[in-house]
Amino acid sequence: MLADMTIYYCPVDGTRSAITALTWCCPVCRGPWDLEFTPARGIGPNALTARIDSLWRYKDFLPLDSSAISLGEGRTPLVPLTDTVSAKLDYLMPTLSFKDRGAVMLAELARRLGPDRVVADSTGNAGTSVAAYCARAGLPCTVYVPEGTSAKKTEQIRAHGARLVAVPGGREATALAARAAADEPGVFYASHVFNPYFLHGTKTYVYELWEDLGGRLPDALAVPVGNGTLLLGAALAVAELHALGLIETRPRLLAVQAEAVSPLATAFHAGTDDLPPADAATAPAPTLAEGIAIPRPPRARQILAAVRASGGTFLTVPEDGIREAQRDLAARGFYVETTGVACWAAVREGGEAVRGSVVVPLCGAGLKTGMAG
Repeated sequence: MLADMTIYYCPVDGTRSAITALTWCCPVCRGPWDLEFTPARGIGPNALTARIDSLWRYKDFLPLDSSAISLGEGRTPLVPLTDTVSAKLDYLMPTLSFKDRGAVMLAELARRLGPDRVVADSTGNAGTSVAAYCARAGLPCTVYVPEGTSAKKTEQIRAHGARLVAVPGGREATALAARAAADEPGVFYASHVFNPYFLHGTKTYVYELWEDLGGRLPDALAVPVGNGTLLLGAALAVAELHALGLIETRPRLLAVQAEAVSPLATAFHAGTDDLPPADAATAPAPTLAEGIAIPRPPRARQILAAVRASGGTFLTVPEDGIREAQRDLAARGFYVETTGVACWAAVREGGEAVRGSVVVPLCGAGLKTGMAG
């Protein structure tokens, strides 16, 4: 069953909607939903040791308490890179990216709601993950991707039985095409951006760190940011753990973008609360970090506010830095895709922002894109 408190609400204007309505966004402002949910109290890290070894061990902190379609996602290793920097190997997930954390929540929710079909849009990793979990759930699925998406990712989407639609015009055009399909009756939009269940899945990244580090968190969490789903999930987990009295201090959030596509970093350092109005004449520059090349993330205000509230900052990395970080990680035994190395590219440069203990996520396997030229 769905948890008792399962109501979508709009953080901008307060509009509310039942989960069962299949309404994918606020009908007033067309913005993303948040979720009315409060995790259970009285659970400490020692109480988890006998539980299932997947993210579902944190069921007390999740709006869905079980999944009939789990592929064993979660509980990825945490390994040291330096004396102060550790890496969480989220590329060891079932579909080889961290997106499995949120996709299993969306697909499980869809399975319970029973829509006619599921629609998703993605630059690749979220689409492959949603396709896999929909296959597991027996749900028909259509995934919209930008033209030019990695052939290895589109092959994986098709292999899971999803219908693939390649959209001309880049990431924004792809999102618009998927949202038009999502407005049709009987469609569940498995959006990793608009649906807050995805964020409640990605927040398990931080719950795992909290458990593995003995009930504490590092001084800083470096997170790659495009649409911000891992960062916002991390911020959600930190806020919950603090409210539950399970941590005393909150880590700084170090948000990482590619220099070529860094709208949030620009806004942050300019001191603004949101992105400037869209300029239709300006096309985003190409970048090796395709998974975070998002020119206008719908949750921009929330992302900027979360980083500021944590005392963190935005860091940007050049293309040469991405190439070098990927080679460096491979030389250390970690074969990671180009987007997934962005945080290591930023953190290895050091600087005052990168002080104390830091965890970086290695988000996607190198098999998805290959090595950068």
